[in-house]
Amino acid sequence: MEYANTLKAIGETPVVELPSMRPDGGASIYVKWEGANPTGSLKDRMALAMIEAARKRGDLEPGDPVVEFTGGSTGTSLAFVCAVLDHPMHVVTADCVAEEKRASMSALGANLEVVETPNGESYDGLFDDLQAAAEDLQARTGAYFTNQFDNPDQLAGYQELGAEILDQRPGVDEFVMIVGTGGCAMGTSNALAERGADVDVSLVEPAESPVLTKGRAGGHAVEGTAIVSYPPLVKQGRYDAVHTIPSEEGIECVRDLARDEGLLVGTSSGMNVAAARQVAAERDPEDTVVTVACDTGLKYLSDDLYDGLEGSSVCIC
Repeated sequence: MEYANTLKAIGETPVVELPSMRPDGGASIYVKWEGANPTGSLKDRMALAMIEAARKRGDLEPGDPVVEFTGGSTGTSLAFVCAVLDHPMHVVTADCVAEEKRASMSALGANLEVVETPNGESYDGLFDDLQAAAEDLQARTGAYFTNQFDNPDQLAGYQELGAEILDQRPGVDEFVMIVGTGGCAMGTSNALAERGADVDVSLVEPAESPVLTKGRAGGHAVEGTAIVSYPPLVKQGRYDAVHTIPSEEGIECVRDLARDEGLLVGTSSGMNVAAARQVAAERDPEDTVVTVACDTGLKYLSDDLYDGLEGSSVCIC
């Protein structure tokens, strides 16, 4: 397949079955493998949709700078899109974010402003500090602030993901997705509704930060999933259930996926599959549950996510 530029390589990612994750007597589980996008993340869809919409409205003129705060893959995806479209990219992030992600942003030409954290660990209030730093940077530079947590432009990018799932797995019975900005879950939900598909939508949140179910935020170990209040993009009536998954269960699921499926993913993907297991256990064997492998685990190898899974090595001299 030939593309005019790298932006055209976003999307049309495969759907992959996970037989080892299927509970006994339960539904089959599939993942939309978003690690196949150019930067290895579903956020490529979001970044392109936000930048294209801003350019179309005239909010972002050719050569104008862009700013965003991020602890996940959004910064890398925006840096990628801005590199292709010739927009200087400014990213506000933190030193607790995976080293590979920060290196990727820099490699793609982004200018990084890194907020220092106590002992290199996340803390309550980090989201607010990052947002404040991004707003200050926007005020100083006049950059266009994509403001991912409040920007509905991203929904169009994720609506395409939902359409792809329906084309690839026409008989899907339930879609499961962790909530960060809420864009992927809501964009996919919009696609399902537009096509008149009878598909349940389940959201996922860390049990340590049950914002959707209990209205209470807290610290958790899911990098890039910073829910500190009810996400503006998440609309009541566009989903059917919420599953709270302990971060540690999501991390263990990441390791299960590596050991048993040969799939390297990040923690948000582990949370998705852990929730999909719960959903599948409650459904009939002929049903199909689809979730999302949000990004590649190659971005997390410097962290302790895969600790304890190292194989043996032999030096050949």
